[in-house]
Amino acid sequence: MFLGVDGGGTKTAFCLVDQDGRIAGRARTAGSYYFSQASEGIGIVERALRQGVEVVCAEAGIEPAGIAYAFFGLPGYGEAPGDLPVLDAAPRAVLGHDRYTCDNDTVCGWAGSLGAADGINVLSGTGSMTYGERSGRGVRVGGWGELFGDEGSAYWIAVRGLNAFTRMSDGRLPEGPLAGVLRRHLALTSDLTVIDVVFNRWRGDRGEIAALSPRVAEAAGLGDACAAAILAEAGRELALLVDTTRERLGFEPGEPVPVSYSGGTFSAEAVLDAFTRELKALHAGYELRRPLYEPVVGAALYAAKLAGTPLDRVALDHLLTAGQGEGE
Repeated sequence: MFLGVDGGGTKTAFCLVDQDGRIAGRARTAGSYYFSQASEGIGIVERALRQGVEVVCAEAGIEPAGIAYAFFGLPGYGEAPGDLPVLDAAPRAVLGHDRYTCDNDTVCGWAGSLGAADGINVLSGTGSMTYGERSGRGVRVGGWGELFGDEGSAYWIAVRGLNAFTRMSDGRLPEGPLAGVLRRHLALTSDLTVIDVVFNRWRGDRGEIAALSPRVAEAAGLGDACAAAILAEAGRELALLVDTTRERLGFEPGEPVPVSYSGGTFSAEAVLDAFTRELKALHAGYELRRPLYEPVVGAALYAAKLAGTPLDRVALDHLLTAGQGEGE
């Protein structure tokens, strides 16, 4: 029995998968991202893990000792070196054994989208980054945070959409559908009210701001040229993350490079189309694939791989036919 854990800002997902590709249990708890201002600190990680492990083990009818191996994808892991001892120790306190590995939650997206096989996954949700593996070596690119990174993410798109809105309001840009979309969505009594909404009501919360990304996509669908340009640039930025990852992983000329994607930003067709076009222009060896499994299932598959007992083709196919395919 292999446990996969996919941590995040708003939720932490748990999944137990057996060697035959059967999902024996699922659970979901509060988020485990402890960097946010609203967080109660690093202690929330162990609390979320303890609650989730108890629930998922009860559903499967096993004790934590019955878990052969576990993989914990934790948000922010590796970004504050001084916190690593605490994060690495948290699963031990919950499981009562050392048969586990911790890493950043972006590994879950890679493992799910490609079935824990060699290749590259690009994640674009609130933030953005890539993770890829080749011959047992992993590389992460991007994920530097919203203030000076996360290119192509939902936050990145939304901030540029807000900037375009202010320029349209001032007359520095011709007004397009984006202006009306944001006025309606934010229920603005005047355009200047956007300052109150973002800075006072939302207090600059990255999640609230990132949630405006679909409105930029909506405006692009209504013919807003500025919004369309923002989405196209997002696709190009995400493709650049992939291309840099390929180079750092050392894929040989002519060697196929499997690529997949995860995160809500790709639900915007314009972003996925621009990403696809740019990939083809950057390198001939890319093989773009739709995600196979959701990230939490990928975490369980990676746990099996790390244990030295990866699921075989029959088990992997069973996961797909059982309806455990692509997910957010």
